[in-house]
Amino acid sequence: MSRVGKRPVTVASGIDVSLDGTCLVAKKGNLEKRLETHGRVEISIDGSEVNFARVGEEKQDAAYWGTYRALFNNIIIGLDKGYEKSLEINGVGYRAAVQGKTLNLQLGHSHPIEFTIPEGLEITVEKNIVKIKGSDKQAVGQAAAEIRSFRPPEPYKGKGVKYTDEHIIRKAGKAAGK
Repeated sequence: MSRVGKRPVTVASGIDVSLDGTCLVAKKGNLEKRLETHGRVEISIDGSEVNFARVGEEKQDAAYWGTYRALFNNIIIGLDKGYEKSLEINGVGYRAAVQGKTLNLQLGHSHPIEFTIPEGLEITVEKNIVKIKGSDKQAVGQAAAEIRSFRPPEPYKGKGVKYTDEHIIRKAGKAAGK
C-alpha cells in the first residue's frame, strides 16, 4: 500500500497557502489555485509545510489521503516551476504555427486543424517541436494529448505527432512475394 499521504508538502517561498473551509488555496502573485477536499482529509498548515491526515480507517479514506496530497503537491510545483510537454511533428509537409490564441496544424489532412489554446497555457513552435507550458499539470497533459490525437504516430514510417521522449516501435513493411 502506498504511503504518499504521510509525506508533508513543502511550500516554496513566495507561495501563500491558506485554508478556506475544506478548500486549500495556494496563491503566487495573481495566480490562485484551489483544491476542494470535501472534508475527506484533515489538513494542517505548519509554516511552510502542509500535512494531510486520514479521516477514518477505511480503504477509501486511504485513497483520498494520498490523492489529495498528490494533487496539492502538483499545484505547488505548478505555481513554483510550472509544467512543460514537448511534441515532435514528423512528416513531409507537416507543420505547426501559432497565430494569436490558435495553434494551426497541417498534418496531411485535406484541411488545416485549428486548436484553440486553453486559458492559462502557453504554446510555442520551433521548427517541428511544439512546446506546451503552464502551471496546471492536468491542463498541460490534456492539451498535449489532444494535439497528439490529431495525427498519432504510425509504426511504418514514423509520421505523425509524438512526444519528444516517446519511442515509436517501427514495423517492417510488406515483404516482396516469391
